[in-house]
Amino acid sequence: MSVKKCENYRIHHEKPYKKLVVILSTLVLSFLSIIFIVWLILKPSKPRFSVQDISIYQLNISSPDLLTSTIQVTVVSKNPNQRVGVYYDNLKASASYKGQQITENAALPAFYQGHDDTNVLSSWLSGRSVPMAPALSYNLGMDKSSGKLLLSVKLDGRLRWKVGSWISGYYHLDIDCYSVLVFPSGSVSGPARVQQGGRCSTNV
Repeated sequence: MSVKKCENYRIHHEKPYKKLVVILSTLVLSFLSIIFIVWLILKPSKPRFSVQDISIYQLNISSPDLLTSTIQVTVVSKNPNQRVGVYYDNLKASASYKGQQITENAALPAFYQGHDDTNVLSSWLSGRSVPMAPALSYNLGMDKSSGKLLLSVKLDGRLRWKVGSWISGYYHLDIDCYSVLVFPSGSVSGPARVQQGGRCSTNV
């Protein structure tokens, strides 16, 4: 076969391939553009979280400034979107006092939250012989003596948005909840319970 015929053969077979690549690229770009436009129209709102209940069953300080705690936490999650679902993954919960984490991270199960759905999340948090700064240890003792304590519950994980059959990539989810707990006094027995629990701050 001559050089000219080889070149004509190669050009003849390259053209359909190039056309196929152009067509596929156009279809992919069109599909992504449609998804992006739908995304802009829907503009999903962040999930909303609030504290339903926190109960402290153990919060003991031993020398030298070591804290052992057992806490049960119940949080309500709300998806305010009418057309967007949410996948939650790698969720972990922990409790903090004045900025210091006092429990280990507790894993929460992954779940899907449909449009305008509400879910209740509950977990036991515990810490054993957690070192405390002397000032924090003193403040914690004073708060317990006064009968009231401000506790922070933190949820950390990842979420994905779902629009129709399309699922987004992962986004980092950070939730901080603050609640005032009241300790039983006198002859009253039982755990410290939430007196004031508002909505949590959510960052995505």
